[in-house]
Amino acid sequence: MSTRSTPPAAWLAIAVLLAALSPSRLAHGQGAPAPATPGVRAPSFATPGVVPPSSVPAGGKTAPPSLVTAPVDRDQPAFYQADQGEYDRVSGIVTLSGHVEFWQNDRVLLADRVTYDRTSNVAAASGHVVLMEPGGQTLFSDYAELSGGLKDGVMAGMRALLPEGGRMVANGARRTDANINELSRVVYSTCDLCADDPTQAPLWQIRATEAVQDRDNKRMEYRDAVVDFFGVPIAWFPYLTHPDPTERRASGLLAPTIGYSKHLGAYVGLPYYWAIDAQSDLQVEPLVGSNNGPAVDLAYRRRFNSGFLSIDTSLANDRSDLGGHLFAKGQFSIDDVWRWGFDINRASSSTYLRDFKVHNWSDILTSSVYLEGFGQGAYTRLDARAYQGLTGSTTSSEIPSVLPRYTYSLMTPVPTLGGRVAVDFDAFNVLRTVGTNTQRVHLSAGWDRPFIGAAGDVWKTTLHVDSAVYQAQRFDDQPNYGLRSNVSAGQAMPTAAVELRWPLTRAVGDGYQLLEPIAQVIAAPRGSAYARGVTLIPNEDSLDLDFTDATLFALNRYPGVDRLEGGMRANLALHGAWHFPTAGVVDAQIGQAYRAVPDPGLGQGSGLANTVSDVVGHVSYTPNAFFDLTTRERFDHRSGQIRFADAIASTGGDPLRVNAGYIYTFNNPYLLYDSATPPPALASPRNEVSLGVSTKQARWQFSANARQDVRTRQMVAVGLGAAYEDECFTFDATAFRRYTSINGDHGATTILFQVTLKTVGEFGFNAH
Repeated sequence: MSTRSTPPAAWLAIAVLLAALSPSRLAHGQGAPAPATPGVRAPSFATPGVVPPSSVPAGGKTAPPSLVTAPVDRDQPAFYQADQGEYDRVSGIVTLSGHVEFWQNDRVLLADRVTYDRTSNVAAASGHVVLMEPGGQTLFSDYAELSGGLKDGVMAGMRALLPEGGRMVANGARRTDANINELSRVVYSTCDLCADDPTQAPLWQIRATEAVQDRDNKRMEYRDAVVDFFGVPIAWFPYLTHPDPTERRASGLLAPTIGYSKHLGAYVGLPYYWAIDAQSDLQVEPLVGSNNGPAVDLAYRRRFNSGFLSIDTSLANDRSDLGGHLFAKGQFSIDDVWRWGFDINRASSSTYLRDFKVHNWSDILTSSVYLEGFGQGAYTRLDARAYQGLTGSTTSSEIPSVLPRYTYSLMTPVPTLGGRVAVDFDAFNVLRTVGTNTQRVHLSAGWDRPFIGAAGDVWKTTLHVDSAVYQAQRFDDQPNYGLRSNVSAGQAMPTAAVELRWPLTRAVGDGYQLLEPIAQVIAAPRGSAYARGVTLIPNEDSLDLDFTDATLFALNRYPGVDRLEGGMRANLALHGAWHFPTAGVVDAQIGQAYRAVPDPGLGQGSGLANTVSDVVGHVSYTPNAFFDLTTRERFDHRSGQIRFADAIASTGGDPLRVNAGYIYTFNNPYLLYDSATPPPALASPRNEVSLGVSTKQARWQFSANARQDVRTRQMVAVGLGAAYEDECFTFDATAFRRYTSINGDHGATTILFQVTLKTVGEFGFNAH
C-alpha cells in the first residue's frame, strides 16, 4: 500500500479543532489523513495520534508536532481527515482543505474546504459539500455554515436525497437541532429526471415558496404550494402537508373522496387519519352528497400483545331515514392452545350499504363469537352465530341463529395397524322465528390405510361411520316441509371402501406419460328415504349437491351429514397425463359411478339418481407459459347432453393476454329441496360466456372484459381498465357496467380513477 506525507500544519490544525469542539477529550483527537482516492468521498478512520502541549508555538502558525500512537476510541465525539490543515492562533481559525472528511454524532460531512472559527464555534464548508444524516437522508450544498455538532446551521443551494426515492431542492435551508429544516423556494418530487435531458421537469413535483421538514414529527409542510405535472401547474394550495418519506404512519388529512352516484348525487368526503400510537389508529371520514347524506364513517384498529381489534362503523341520513352499519372483528390468544374472538356484522339495510359504498358487504351478514383450541392433530371450537338478511327476497324471520355450535376433530396415526384414525364430533342448536328449529348431535369416525403392491399398484382401505340424532320443532315448515311438527330421529351409516390406483408410466424423451386406472368399491347399507313428506330427518347442511369429477370418489357426495349416501356402489375412472420436456403438461380424467339400486335421496338432475351416473371429467392443457386451458364437464349418460360445463382458457403474454370462459349448468339441486315447484326462471339453465383482454406496454396496462348470457342474448356485465405506474406515480382508472338486477337495483354503472403521488398521497374520483 502506498502512503503519503501530511503537511505538519494539518496535524496541529486538526488537534486544535478537536479541542475547540470537545476540550475534555483533547488527548483522543484524531488527525492523520488516509490516502485520497480521486472521485471517492466515503469516510474512513484516520491514523490515531496525541498532540503534546509543548508542540504548540507561542504564536503564528503551527509547527510539526511529535506524534505518539494511541488506540482508537470509537466513542470519541468527532473524527477528522484532510489533505492539508492550518491553524492561525491569532485569529483562532482552523482551515482544512482537500478531501475534508468530518464525522460526529453519526453524521458525516464531506467538503473540499472547511474553516472553523473557535470564537463563534461555526464551521464553514464549501465545494462539493455533502452531509449524510442518520436514517438515510443525504444533503448536498454549495456552501454550508454548521455548528452544534453539525445539527444547526444554514445551507445555500441545498439538494437532498430522502428515503423511498424522495428528492428535494431549495435555494436555502436553515437547520435547527438536525430535526427542523426550514427551506426557501423548495421543490419536492420522487420522480427520476430524464436521462437525456435532466433539465426537463419531472412527471410531477411540488413547488413552494416556503417549506418545513420536521424530522422529529416526520412531516413535510408547504406554504404557497403548487403541484406541477410535466411542468404545468394543475393545483395550488395555500397550505399542504404530507408525511416525511421515512414515516409509514402519520396523522393528518387524507386525499378527499370526490365522485358522483345516482344514489348520493355529487358527493365529497374528507377523511382524517389519526395515528393514535404505535399500536392503534383511527380514520374519520365525513361525507356530504347532493341527494343523500350527510354521513360519517369511523374505522378504528388496535394491535395487542395477544391479538387485534378492528371496528368499522358509520351513521348517515339515508333517504330521510337514519341508517348505519357496524363491522367489528377481534381475536385474542389466551395461551399457546386457546384463543377467542368475535366477528360482528350488522347494517340497517342493503340499500344503505349500497348507497354509501360500504366495503365487504353481502346480501346476508354473519355475526359470530367463538372460543377455539389447537392440539397435536386436534382442534375444537365453540361458537354462536346470528345472520341478518338484507335483500327483499330474504325474510329475516326465516334466517336461523345458531346458539350454540360445538365441534371437535382429531386425526392421529395408528402405529399398530398402520394408517390413521379421524374422529369428528359436533352438536348444534338452530333456531328460527319462522321455520324449523333443529338440535343435532353428530359423530363420525374413520380409519384408512394405504399400501403399495408389488406391481406398483396403490391401494387404500377405508372404514368409516357417520351417525347423528335429531330433535326438531315445526318440522312441517321451511326448509323441510314435513308432515309432522315435532320429530325425533336418528341415522347411522357404516361404510367400507377399497380403492385401487395403478399408475403406469413410460419415458418419452425427456418427458413421460402417465396412464392411471382408478377403481373404488363401496359397501354400505341403503340410505334413508329422504323424499319430502316421508323423511323425519331435518336438513340443515345438505341442501346443495354438486357432482363433478372432484367428488366422484367421495364416500358421501352431499356437502354435509344430514343427508348420507348409502348402498352398494362402484366408481371407475381413467386418469392420464403427458408431461413434456418443456415443462408443459396435458392432464385428463373421465369417470362414472354405478349403483346396485337407485338412491331415492338423490334428486333428479343431480346426475346420480339412477343406477348409472352421468359421465364426469376434466381436461387441462398447459403446453407452455403462454397458453393454458382447463375444462370440467358432466354429460347425460344416455343422451350425451351437457348437464354441466365450466371452461376457462388464457393465451399470450404481457404484450397481449386473452382470457375466455364459459359456464353451463342444467339446474341448481338446491331448488329441489327448497320448494315443490322451482320458479321457471331459476330452473332454466345458466349459460354464459366471458371474454377478457389485457396488455402491458412498458409502464402502461390496459384491460377489457365482458360477460353475456347466451340463453337470453343479453349482456351481464362489461368493464374497461387502464393503469400506469413508475417510480413516483400511479394512475388507475376503471369503468364497469352491470346489467343484472340486485334487490330492486336494475343495473348500475361505476366509473372511478385514482392518482397516487408516492410518499405524498392519493387522489381519486368515482361515480356509480
